[in-house]
Amino acid sequence: MTEPRGAGAVGGPVLVDGDSDALDERGRKFDSVVNRFVPYFGLVIGTVLTPLVIPATLSYWLVTGLLVLATAAWSYGFTSQNTGCRAETSPRWGGVYFAGLLALSALLTYLSPFYGFQAFAGYTHSFAFLRGRWRWVGIAGTAVIVAYSQLGGSLAGNEFTPTYVAGLIALTVVNAAFAGGFTYFGLLTSQLSQRRREIIVELNEANRRLSETLEDNAGLHVQLLAQAREAGVLDERARLAREIHDTIAQGLTGIITQLEAAGSGDADPDVRRRHMDTAAALARESLTEARRSVEALAPGRLAAAQLPDAIADMAKKWAESAGVVLILDTTGDARPLLPELEVTLFRVAQEALANVGKHARATRVGLTLSYMDDVVVLDVRDDGRGFVPAGAPRPSGGSGFGLAAMEQRMRRVSGTLDVESAPGDGTALSASVPAIPAEVRS
Repeated sequence: MTEPRGAGAVGGPVLVDGDSDALDERGRKFDSVVNRFVPYFGLVIGTVLTPLVIPATLSYWLVTGLLVLATAAWSYGFTSQNTGCRAETSPRWGGVYFAGLLALSALLTYLSPFYGFQAFAGYTHSFAFLRGRWRWVGIAGTAVIVAYSQLGGSLAGNEFTPTYVAGLIALTVVNAAFAGGFTYFGLLTSQLSQRRREIIVELNEANRRLSETLEDNAGLHVQLLAQAREAGVLDERARLAREIHDTIAQGLTGIITQLEAAGSGDADPDVRRRHMDTAAALARESLTEARRSVEALAPGRLAAAQLPDAIADMAKKWAESAGVVLILDTTGDARPLLPELEVTLFRVAQEALANVGKHARATRVGLTLSYMDDVVVLDVRDDGRGFVPAGAPRPSGGSGFGLAAMEQRMRRVSGTLDVESAPGDGTALSASVPAIPAEVRS
């Protein structure tokens, strides 16, 4: 049994689009042929076998022949693609057609039990052209006609005794059960096959959308890689700019200061020599730090000592060359931090002291490193001439300097930088970073 809209076999490998479409087309053509020609199959068999058993009287064959022609015309009118009342596309016309087919089949079977072969059309068309529970009504009606045929029909001369009626009912139940069961499972198989084809279509559509998405993602991936490379280049440029400012620029400033001092100390060779030695030491230290910056290494002092000692050593040498009184203090439990955090605090302390030497004209500087539970704070205070923070220089051309450089460094490690100053009142700078231990990595 097959459905009118086509069906394939359940199971088997999943077909690609071309094979599946070809199979669907063959299934539809087969169903169309079966639904259109199965009514004539039973008529041909009944017409061929009847003369072998029933006497060929003119009146009998006149009636039987007219009924055969009427049945054939009735099926053609409702199942042919050339008519406007196709039972396949209209439930209403399907019910009218099947009722007429059942009535004509009953009359023919009464005249000759061999027309019981019309059961092929009854069972097939009940599921093809009826809907819902009416299909089972059609199966039951067909089963009654078949049971009557199996009992010999009118040729057997049976009277409608209780025994005959019981046999008729029993055969009807058996016929309906077997024929209806096979027809139902055939329909179920067809529906499953149809659903499988629909799933294949949905999967193909999903694969198409997925392919388009992957292509879009590939394009986005290329864009992201390009942006990441560009961001990496800009980030490296900014890093080198900060490192050059913190090493070479400050070192050159110190060297110039010492050379100028040596030039003004011609009357005292010892003073001139001391300034020259200091300038040479600054040059060597700046060269070493420049090389470490290019190699993205931590400052040399941090590589050889803990953060408080590295800052203290750097600050003491700065104070000696700048001629400023320095007060150092460390509070809390000093502990190693992530290298990025220690480098940031060291560079901020270095830059803060360099700014004091260049701009503050201070005589006294205090530097405090405070270790707390969740943050580490660096405070740098001076008694210099102060300034208006809002008017401090900003970075230009993508390179940082002064306060801007310190702010950039602090943002990179999720730290904060606060500056308080006023003309004539000195400057207080506070840099705070998260207290993340050195062993913690993310």
